[in-house]
Amino acid sequence: MTEIDNLTSVEESKTTQRNKQIAMGRKKFNMDPKKGIQFLIENDLLQNSPEDVAQFLYKGEGLNKTVIGDYLGERQFLWSFRLPGEAQKIDRMMEAFASRYCLCNPGVFQSTDTCYVLSFAIIMLNTSLHNHNVRDKPTAERFVTMNRGINDGGDLPEELLRNLYESIKNEPFKIPEDDGNDLTHTFFNPDREGWLLKLGGRVKTWKRRWFILTDNCLYYFEYTTDKEPRGIIPLENLSIREVEDPRKPNCFELYNPSHKGQVIKACKTEADGRVVEGNHVVYRISAPSPEEKEEWMKSIRASISRDPFYDMLATRKRRIANKK
Repeated sequence: MTEIDNLTSVEESKTTQRNKQIAMGRKKFNMDPKKGIQFLIENDLLQNSPEDVAQFLYKGEGLNKTVIGDYLGERQFLWSFRLPGEAQKIDRMMEAFASRYCLCNPGVFQSTDTCYVLSFAIIMLNTSLHNHNVRDKPTAERFVTMNRGINDGGDLPEELLRNLYESIKNEPFKIPEDDGNDLTHTFFNPDREGWLLKLGGRVKTWKRRWFILTDNCLYYFEYTTDKEPRGIIPLENLSIREVEDPRKPNCFELYNPSHKGQVIKACKTEADGRVVEGNHVVYRISAPSPEEKEEWMKSIRASISRDPFYDMLATRKRRIANKK
C-alpha cells in the first residue's frame, strides 16, 4: 500500500505542477501571445503543430479573446511597414476563413471571394439588425439586392440569402465574454489622458472632465477614480480642427466632415444612470495650455480612422465584378 500511495502522490504532484505551468502559459499568452505559445511548447504542454495550437486557441480557457484575435491576425513578414489600422488583420482572418471554408465545402461558391463577401455581408447584417443605434433596419429584400452578382458575376440562390437573413434576425451573433477584458482593462494603457474642459451640447456651459484616449475612442469621466465613463465618443469618420473661442483659450473641435450639422454618433450617462445618445454636432474642447492642445490634437489625429471594413468589402466586390 505504501508503494501505491507513493506512486499516487508522485502522479498527483506531477499533475499539480503541470496545471500550474499551463496556468502560467495562459498568463504569458495574455501578456505576449508568441511568448506564451513558446513557453507551452518548450515545457511539452503543447505540440508545435498548427492543429494543436488551433485547438488550444479554440478551447480558449483563460485566454483573452482580443489577444487571440491579434495573434491570429499577425504575420511576421509585415514587420517592415506600418499598417494603417486593424482592418488588415480582419482582412487576413476573413481571407483564411473563406479559403478554408471553400476547401472543406467544395462547390458551394464559385470562388473564395464570394465566401469572403458573403461572410462580411452577414457580419454587417448582424450589426444593422441588432444594434439599437441603427434605426434603418435592412429588410430581407434589401439584403438579397445587396448581394446580387457576388458569385463571380452570378447570383447566389435567393432562398439561401433569405434563410441567412432570417437566421441572423432570429438569433444574433453573441460575442463571448472576455476574461479580464472589462473597461478597467481598456483604460489601463491609454494613448493619452488628462484634464480638459468640454462645452455642453444643449446647455452651453464648460465642464472639467478627465479624458482618456484609447482604442479609437475618446472617453470622459467626472473624476479620475470613476470606473464608468460619463461619455464615449467613437472617433471613426470624425475630423479635428483648431478653433478660436472668446470664452476659453486653446480650443479644438471634433466634427464630422461628411455630415455637417448632423449629431455625432456618441453616448453619455445621465445623472440618473440612463445611457442616452449624445447631442453634439461638434465637440468643442479646451486644453490647459497651447502645448497640451497641440499634443492632444496630434494624439487624436493619430487615433482617428475611417471605418475600413466597407472599403475592404467594396474592393473585393470590384474584384468579382472585373471577372465578368
